[in-house]
Amino acid sequence: MESVNDVALDIGFLSLCLMTLWLYLPGFLANTFAMMWGKWLPKTGYGPWPIDGGRNWKDGNRILGDGKTWNGLIGGSMTSGVLCMLIVSLMGDVPNASNIDSGIFVHPLTGFEGTWFDIGGDMFSAFILGTFLGFACLLGDSTGSFVKRRRGLKREGEISSKAPLLDTLPFAIMVFLWGQLFLGNSLLSSNDLILPMLVLVLVTPVLHRSFNLIGYAIGWKDVPY
Repeated sequence: MESVNDVALDIGFLSLCLMTLWLYLPGFLANTFAMMWGKWLPKTGYGPWPIDGGRNWKDGNRILGDGKTWNGLIGGSMTSGVLCMLIVSLMGDVPNASNIDSGIFVHPLTGFEGTWFDIGGDMFSAFILGTFLGFACLLGDSTGSFVKRRRGLKREGEISSKAPLLDTLPFAIMVFLWGQLFLGNSLLSSNDLILPMLVLVLVTPVLHRSFNLIGYAIGWKDVPY
């Protein structure tokens, strides 16, 4: 069976970058979904449940802080899975490796046959893929938070310390790295996406800042960063 890694993606580099962002969109939006679960679920009387359980590291600072919760991690990851299901349902049948869409908005399950997330049909596979990308993103985000705490950057109430690179680069690097390492022969692990991934990592701080400004403007975030 022909793999997508054997098929050259014959589109311009800018389009390839946008294609990469589109394919990984469920992962890139996981932070926003986690923020919603972390902010809204406690209003129903459930949570928040900090991942570190309120414990400190040996340096006396919190391991991760109150901003990283189980409700955000689980809810954010699964909402990314639902988003991937929605995308797949709107895009219809999955193309095969020799018939990859030539535009930006390609089917996220292209080349997924035989991968570990090829389970129980397109919809369930899409949910597993989206949840995987969301979890990778939030694990990277938690890694950045861990490093912030080791540098003494703390969260005071609803106000989080500013650290633009640690707030953005870890989640982008993690989601792309996991995509390349663990998504088998699917389009998301195509070697042609490696350079666009590097470019997107560099522009992620700008994208993240833009999303945060929008979230702040509509009341989802308490701070615009």
